[in-house]
Amino acid sequence: MSSPGGPVLELREVSKAFGERQVLRGIDLTVREHEAVALIGASGSGKSTLLRCVDLLEEIDDGDVFLDGEAITDPAVDPVAVRRRLALVFQAYNLFPHMTALENVMLGERRAHGATREAAEAHGRELLARFGLAGREDDRPDNLSGGQQQRVAIARAFAGRPRALLLDEVTSALDPELVGEVLAAVRDLKAEGMTMLIATHEMSFAREVADQVAFLHEGRILEQGHPAQVLENPQADETKRFLARLLQAGRA
Repeated sequence: MSSPGGPVLELREVSKAFGERQVLRGIDLTVREHEAVALIGASGSGKSTLLRCVDLLEEIDDGDVFLDGEAITDPAVDPVAVRRRLALVFQAYNLFPHMTALENVMLGERRAHGATREAAEAHGRELLARFGLAGREDDRPDNLSGGQQQRVAIARAFAGRPRALLLDEVTSALDPELVGEVLAAVRDLKAEGMTMLIATHEMSFAREVADQVAFLHEGRILEQGHPAQVLENPQADETKRFLARLLQAGRA
């Protein structure tokens, strides 16, 4: 496993509101090269909005987001060019239903990166095989399980060789028996040194894969550190209550 290097993503005093509702309140966060940072917290704490702000799908109200030292939230920056360097995987797969698994994976490489059809197809087949989907290249999403669809979505995101991968609760829409196969795919990417920012409610996964865990509460990062420290010896009362609720729910 590669050691963390210099900063790839940096958020400085990032704030975002929807009307009167303040969703992010002065977020400071750094994700270094080859590092995986897990965002944890209750629904509504700001995890998904933070990822969408990084990918420039939401415009921030204050602060800055940097990618390799460049302020990508500068109004002069082309957001489409930035998204070619990042990849966001949603919890709802967002595959094109009229396209096959292979066509979904090929699409971004051909349109956003200008790859030839032959090169994109060869790379797409390689990625689908890598994520355990060899033989399913010609299947449309409706003929795939939820776990298989999410693995296609991850393969599609990885096809563009992103600088960083953003994962938004990629297992939350899956049946429990399908969660493991998706987490295994993410685990493999981490082992290869992929830089990742991951919103997750899977604490065991965060403990195993993440280099850092950041706990969000009401739009603020209240606690951040090594997974063992945050998950096993939290300091903030809000973190303790959040983890206690998860433990209680797991016993129900």
